[in-house]
Amino acid sequence: MINKELIKPEITELIINQEWSELRKSVEEWPIPEIVDLMLNLEKKERVVFFRILPRELSAETFAHFEPEQQNALLLEMTDDETRQLLSNLAPDDRTALLDELPGQATQQLMNLLSPQDLKEARFLLGYPEESVGRLMTPDYLAVRPHWTIGQALDHIRKMGRQSETLNVIYVTDPAWKLLDALELQLFILSDPEKKVEDIMDDTFISVSAFEDREEAVQIVQKYDKTVLPVLDSDGILLGIVTVDDLLDVAEEETTEDFHKGAAVAPLRTSYRETSIWDLFSKRILWLVILVFVNLVSSGVIEAFEEILASALALAFFIPLLIDSGGNAGAQSATLMVRAIAIGDIELRQWLQTAGKEVLVGISLGVAMGLASWALGLYRGGAEIGIVVGLSMVLIVLVANIIGTLLPFLLTRLNIDPAVASSPLITTIVDAAGLFIYFSIASVVIGVSM
Repeated sequence: MINKELIKPEITELIINQEWSELRKSVEEWPIPEIVDLMLNLEKKERVVFFRILPRELSAETFAHFEPEQQNALLLEMTDDETRQLLSNLAPDDRTALLDELPGQATQQLMNLLSPQDLKEARFLLGYPEESVGRLMTPDYLAVRPHWTIGQALDHIRKMGRQSETLNVIYVTDPAWKLLDALELQLFILSDPEKKVEDIMDDTFISVSAFEDREEAVQIVQKYDKTVLPVLDSDGILLGIVTVDDLLDVAEEETTEDFHKGAAVAPLRTSYRETSIWDLFSKRILWLVILVFVNLVSSGVIEAFEEILASALALAFFIPLLIDSGGNAGAQSATLMVRAIAIGDIELRQWLQTAGKEVLVGISLGVAMGLASWALGLYRGGAEIGIVVGLSMVLIVLVANIIGTLLPFLLTRLNIDPAVASSPLITTIVDAAGLFIYFSIASVVIGVSM
């Protein structure tokens, strides 16, 4: 059934009456995201019919905005001719993303439908590593020669501009396609048509290697405030460009992945809405089972200090307070470090300086929380318990801060995603360390041997 609450009444009426021509006219001027939202609120059969009536370019842009599972579902309902037409209208980078997501057999079937030129282009882009910039780039860009006049360059831009992914930046290359400069379009518009292109060049540009990790391209765009980056090979040959809209998708994927890892969940490869119950279970169960066994360390610590706990039962009242506070402090530090490392705010070589800073922060936090804990311990258990709880809080928060700070650096040094230093992992480690600190101090202050 159509979700009438999310679709305008006049659009709903057109769909119910199957007035597809009128519907096409109504949505042709809509922004692509709104067309996507409309299609997602249609039944499968109506969605396919609606997709078929869209103009070629509009259908290709709309298709590129769907999740991989939604793209696959549409492809299954389309004829070979419709699929061939769709593939030919997709931008090269969007076509590569589609082929990359499909199973090998399905990818091969689709590649058989491509034109010779599109097939050559697809194989070229798919030849780069999976997470590389080469998979994201498009070969549709505008390039001019340095010896051309500005007038000649503008004529070329007008002639070839419709085939380019973007007109914001015009690239200057030599006859071997080596990149010489990247100039904004406004320079051409505002310059004397009789001048040569080389007269407005400054020979400075920001580029990225086709083999570079796509996260590096995201950082470059953020650092230099660019909307498009030229992609070069090892000899400086211009292979293509990567645009900010593709890199924003990458940034969103990477941030989502870090959020999942930060909660001890294996990253989802699809949207939550499209993920099955079994996939959600399988993505979460492994870490939860691992943490169960890690928690056995905490049980072992309590067992080792059973005598001191039995002699001062009031100590048990403060176990949740201390280990939760330590876990929270450690999780805060880990989150700050993971994000700082991810965006390049902190480099690996700065670990000692960062650790020193967090030691001071940990001491400050520990003393403030320790004073509050001492007052609670004094009230609930007397002077000795107050001292034990207060001192324990200071040391636990300090140690938790250090662990939360250094673990992301250690994981990065081992080439492991620092996001693995998740809140559940940090709190589990700090729990065991906190219990040991607490009972050790209690043994000394209360005077019971270990």
